[in-house]
Amino acid sequence: MSYEATTMDTSGVELSDDILELTELLAMNVHAHWASRRLAEGWTYGAERSDLRKETPVLVPYEDLPEAEKEYDRKTALETLKTIMALGYSIEKKR
Repeated sequence: MSYEATTMDTSGVELSDDILELTELLAMNVHAHWASRRLAEGWTYGAERSDLRKETPVLVPYEDLPEAEKEYDRKTALETLKTIMALGYSIEKKR
């Protein structure tokens, strides 16, 4: 089986500063959801990742993640925001 991932082109989407501020909050939430699922599956913190022992070094609060891991979550959040906008939706904060 061959799978070719295709994503929506969001390269032309410009996000306002207000929307960009959401990126970090969403990234934190993405990590929290991931961690909640891992914990429910029986994973625990471990200095090295081990699928066999269900241990991972990134099962920590978002603030304690290495910068590379935070950036992964930020990119997920940013692309989600850009996709929402590309689909014609708008996001605005209630005043």
